Amino acid sequence: MKRLQLSLCESDTKLVLEAIEELENKWRTICETSSDPDEIADLGNDLVSLRLLARSLADEATVAFGPDVMQFGREPL
Repeated sequence: MKRLQLSLCESDTKLVLEAIEELENKWRTICETSSDPDEIADLGNDLVSLRLLARSLADEATVAFGPDVMQFGREPL
């Protein structure tokens, strides 16, 4: 299996984690509301892989940058 290794700063890591969270929510909603069993199966499999990736990345990011890397709020400071 080929691998790609990335080096991300904290702000880029937050963007990737937030995008993964949005995609997970979108796919979960589709799986919960779709009446197409093929779509549910395909997205369900992808959702499992996405969640594994998210967990791994979140764990590494938290070690590297601290727990605030998982905060995605858009409220003004």
